[in-house]
Amino acid sequence: MTLWSARTERPPPPEVAAFLAAADAELLPYDCEATAVHARRLNTAGLLDDAELAEVEQTLAGLEWEAGDEDVHTLIERKLGEVGRRIHAGRSRNDQVAAALRLYVADACTEAAGGIAALAGTILDRAEADAETPMPGYTHLQRAQPVTVGHHLLAWAEMLERDLARFRLAAGHAEASPLGAGALAGSTLPLPPPPGPTMRNSLDAVADRDFALDYLYASAVLFTHLSRIGEELVLWTSAEFAFARLPEEAATGSSMMPQKLNPDVAELARGKAGTAIGRLAGLLAVVKGLPLSYNRDLQEDKEPVFAARRDVRSALEALRVLIEGLELDRERLAAAAADPALYATDRAEELVQDGVPFRDAHEQVAAEVRAGSFAPPDPGERPAPGPGGVREALAAARGRWG
Repeated sequence: MTLWSARTERPPPPEVAAFLAAADAELLPYDCEATAVHARRLNTAGLLDDAELAEVEQTLAGLEWEAGDEDVHTLIERKLGEVGRRIHAGRSRNDQVAAALRLYVADACTEAAGGIAALAGTILDRAEADAETPMPGYTHLQRAQPVTVGHHLLAWAEMLERDLARFRLAAGHAEASPLGAGALAGSTLPLPPPPGPTMRNSLDAVADRDFALDYLYASAVLFTHLSRIGEELVLWTSAEFAFARLPEEAATGSSMMPQKLNPDVAELARGKAGTAIGRLAGLLAVVKGLPLSYNRDLQEDKEPVFAARRDVRSALEALRVLIEGLELDRERLAAAAADPALYATDRAEELVQDGVPFRDAHEQVAAEVRAGSFAPPDPGERPAPGPGGVREALAAARGRWG
């Protein structure tokens, strides 16, 4: 069964039907939700009686996916039986799918926000436990200045805080309902508007996929941050750095080398960043040249969104387990942070406080480093990095995360 079959005398052959079919089973609960809203609009307009509305709501509440239909819209209409022949009045698959996908994206954003908050909570716990543990900070992957583990982990939390804001913004962009736009120009039926914010222009309502792009953008940026965190975890747990040991529950062994313990969770988080970026680029390419209003090209919006949701969920959960179980080698970290060269800038600034111009101080300390005569200042006098220090920054971060 197809919802458009009345127009054609011959059904498409299997190879055409397979090409046209939408892999949209994940939309079913959201399409049911939007259909229930539309049914109540029909009821208000006197086009669906109370008994029919009750039948629709009861059927939708227990509906499960079954293979064989062209898409979830067709499945819903078929499962509604006789009343299903009335349910499509005043709507099109164009506004129907836009409404369902908007609900899906809003839910996916809420789910992502929860996963980000859980991961950030774990990071903040680890930062608090090692707020004062010294470690070297890096630029160009070269030891640069001393910091603490807590200060470094707070940088991860800062990235995630921005990610949280992006997903919340994407959720807000998905809120407006396109119901009532129909195929592209509304309906002559006296239907009330759907509840909540609605799209202002019917052409835009069925053609817009900015909200999906917003979600994929938020996902892509999140994965670039998870990739950076993953890269640091790979480095820290290598024998060359040896700052930390992998928890066995978030690592894998080698199929050939018995001694190996591999940071596969961190590596896969890093690798999936490329896929996440590709999904965003792919949907941008789909929509960039489409004339208004709806075009079947937009069927390609679903799989990247569905796949992004799966990857966001699993990556956040797996990295939380990894970071929670990470075993820091505090002695190794302290030894690395004790490298005298890390205090060269401190020495230059000490000279500045004595009235030496900074460029002169810089050149003097650089000459001492080259000559091997550099003597670092007392590291105990060095203030903690960041305004107010790590403890204050932690307290402020916990306040923002709630």
